[in-house]
Amino acid sequence: MSKKRKKHHSPKRTKKGGQHHNDLRRKVLSLFDENIGRTFTVRQVIKTLGIRDKISKNMVPDLLFTLEQQNLLTKRRNNFSSAKDPEALKGTVDHVNAKFAYIVIPDREEDVWVKTSDLKGAVDGDTVNIAIKGKRHGARPEGVVTEIVERNRAEFVGRVELSQSFGFVVPDNRKIYTDFYVYPEKLKGAKANDKVMVRIKDWGNERKSPTAEVTAILGKAGEHEAEIHSIMAEFGLPFSFMKEVEEAAATIPEKITKKEIGYRKDFRKVTTFTIDPEDAKDFDDALSLKKLDNGNLEVGIHIADVTHYVKPKTILEEEAFDRATSVYLVDRTIPMLPEKLSNNLCSLRPNEDKLTFSAVFELTSKAEIKAQWFGRTVIHSDRRFTYEEAQERIESGEGDFASEINQLNVLAKRLKDQRFKNGSIAFETVEVKFKLDEQGKPLGIVQKVRKDAHKMIEEFMLLTNKKVAEFINDKSKSGQEHTFVYRTHDNPDPEKLDNFAKFATRFGHKVNIAGGALSSELNTLMNKIEGKPEQNVLESLAIRSMAKAKYTTDPKGHFGLAFDHYTHFTSPIRRYPDMMVHRLLQHYLDSGKPVDKDDFEQKCAHSSEREKRASDAERASIKYKQVEFMSDTRGKVFDGIVAGVTEWGIFVEIIETKCEGMVRMSDLTDDFYEFDEKNYRVVGRRNKKIITLGDKVKVTVVNTDIDRRTIDLEFVEE
Repeated sequence: MSKKRKKHHSPKRTKKGGQHHNDLRRKVLSLFDENIGRTFTVRQVIKTLGIRDKISKNMVPDLLFTLEQQNLLTKRRNNFSSAKDPEALKGTVDHVNAKFAYIVIPDREEDVWVKTSDLKGAVDGDTVNIAIKGKRHGARPEGVVTEIVERNRAEFVGRVELSQSFGFVVPDNRKIYTDFYVYPEKLKGAKANDKVMVRIKDWGNERKSPTAEVTAILGKAGEHEAEIHSIMAEFGLPFSFMKEVEEAAATIPEKITKKEIGYRKDFRKVTTFTIDPEDAKDFDDALSLKKLDNGNLEVGIHIADVTHYVKPKTILEEEAFDRATSVYLVDRTIPMLPEKLSNNLCSLRPNEDKLTFSAVFELTSKAEIKAQWFGRTVIHSDRRFTYEEAQERIESGEGDFASEINQLNVLAKRLKDQRFKNGSIAFETVEVKFKLDEQGKPLGIVQKVRKDAHKMIEEFMLLTNKKVAEFINDKSKSGQEHTFVYRTHDNPDPEKLDNFAKFATRFGHKVNIAGGALSSELNTLMNKIEGKPEQNVLESLAIRSMAKAKYTTDPKGHFGLAFDHYTHFTSPIRRYPDMMVHRLLQHYLDSGKPVDKDDFEQKCAHSSEREKRASDAERASIKYKQVEFMSDTRGKVFDGIVAGVTEWGIFVEIIETKCEGMVRMSDLTDDFYEFDEKNYRVVGRRNKKIITLGDKVKVTVVNTDIDRRTIDLEFVEE
């Protein structure tokens, strides 16, 4: 009986054993296929697959060697890896969440999803090589980092935390999800809760934190100066000018010689004035107005002649190029040029003779251009207006120079009408300004209002930039290309534009992007939403759907302005590209030959990068003040609009303050919500509740983090 039972069950045991072997084989192959480029030891395979029974554990080594002999795995020393060649791709880490990152790869539509444990110690901004795994995460392919090609940066800003025997620096950058270990002797006297700058000495690995040393102590966390200095340090902004730069500026003579005036067209007897913000210290543009005998008006747009003072191959030139732009934080300006130049020599202050580079136009009453002239000039401003003072004269028609200002305003409105008729888009983004006390604490948030005085100045600056670009481009039509610096703006991405149109429908607005009148459709929408709660969200999304404007020597057009050619000529005190434009324009006015294109293209790329840095720093300083302001509003209920949906949280813009915070997915306790990436929404698994872009919601502040500049919100049920 015993023999029969054994004989009867033996085939089943063999079959079961074979099935078990096949199941294990599939699991092992799946593990390696999903981790192409990653190596495992025998022990790691057992641990990763969660194998616990002794029989299976004993099967793993033989199975791995068998798979190697079948050329399905490769072996090096005691490590096994998939024999499949990884698809080698190079990209940049966008570490959006503590659990995962996206790898942004040029010329590839899909970003690659990589979990944090597969980043191999790479952090946000690093350039890495990756391999695509044999599976996808949602709509995106999944990958693993195989090599860190280049670190984006080695210096970071953060807050010191101390224990008895060591210190850590918690980085401010919200996309850095690792702390930096600092040995006591490398703290350089920093105390707990100090904001510091650190330099990485050893990047560590997946299991070991990077080690760093303190290079600068910025102040106590939470204090205004410390936080602003932290933002400056985070973005690599200069705290001051080098002594040599200041000394070079100090040696420039202030007196304008008769000989220099003799080289220029004299506008000192023509009515001229500046219009700037009330708190402006540098006035880099002025307008002049003169009535001609034929009834037309001569309008001069006079720009500070910075390049007269800042010569090539000097330390001032090198510093201006390196900075490339002035940076405007919430409480200060980080200028491109030393004060001697920006606020004195080059500032078009009233009642002083000043050297300028001008564009002069003869205009009819209908704003038709009958003649134009470009060249170096000397002016004498009769009056310095604030925007508010100029606006008073537009509205009342009274006051000094009211007639001139109103004549210019009429012309500006006609120029604007022409521009919109030709397809220019009226983007009016909502800007906020903070009321700060003496310690820098925000007392309130006010929206900047653009009135006719602002728009008048803008219109004449646009006209000048356009006409200078066209003037040089026309010279190139003669046969030889004249290298020049243009400000270009490509056509929008069709997919992003389609997503924007779908989003607009959630507010009841229809945008027809299929026809040939896209600019007209967008302008109609912008007019409809002006002053409405959804204005800021829709305008921001519309701008994000557009291509980024940049500096280049490529004479392409500007989509947003509907100009075939456009440049930046009007702000050389605060923008290096304008200095390049001044030099090139004068070179060609003097019948100079075309210059080296590659050299100027490199300078354009540098200027575009510096412009982005400045913009990011300005946004960071605004966000810091928003977080500080909202930290005093806990418990108050705000109306908001869902401005973004991700798999880790829902971004909400608070309508009253224009501040943006996030409701974390983990804090939605009434159900488990799944992210529907395609439709920009989350859906409750049980209750089927949908939260989507554009939804009007009520929220309250539950937490603020000044270090990382984040606002945590929670929904309030009505």
